[in-house]
Amino acid sequence: MSKLTHFNQDGKAHMVDVGEKSVTLREAVAGGEIHMQPDTLQLIIEGGHQKGDVLGIARIAGIMAAKRTADLIPLCHPLMLTHVEVELTPDPARNCVRCRSIVETRGQTGVEMEALTATQIALLTIYDMCKAVDRGMHMQNICLLEKKGGKSGHWQRETA
Repeated sequence: MSKLTHFNQDGKAHMVDVGEKSVTLREAVAGGEIHMQPDTLQLIIEGGHQKGDVLGIARIAGIMAAKRTADLIPLCHPLMLTHVEVELTPDPARNCVRCRSIVETRGQTGVEMEALTATQIALLTIYDMCKAVDRGMHMQNICLLEKKGGKSGHWQRETA
């Protein structure tokens, strides 16, 4: 098993030194979903929510969150992101909105945390905008789906 990299030899938390790593294209894809009542999902799909375009606002929130990840997660490196995409797809058969976030950079460390943060914040924004009509919404299956680049190369979640 690999060691935890955010602790030094004395067991103290530190920011990992990536200075000697190669600059490569790094990409991460994360996903998740928010489940809700059918009427809530219908409001979102029809654009009938009093607060406006729920999915459009959630998409922007996810993009903004990816850009601010280092401000939220204490030991994350601030990164110059080259691409952030947040896809929000209503799924009426499952009464949910699925989120898929793709983040890219050319740098010395990966963007997994940025993709996960974008996904979580986009879903939280949907919750915030719709909680007045459905406090029972719940998020699940938030996870890294794929990462590319760096020393460890390509990794993809196995589907069940």
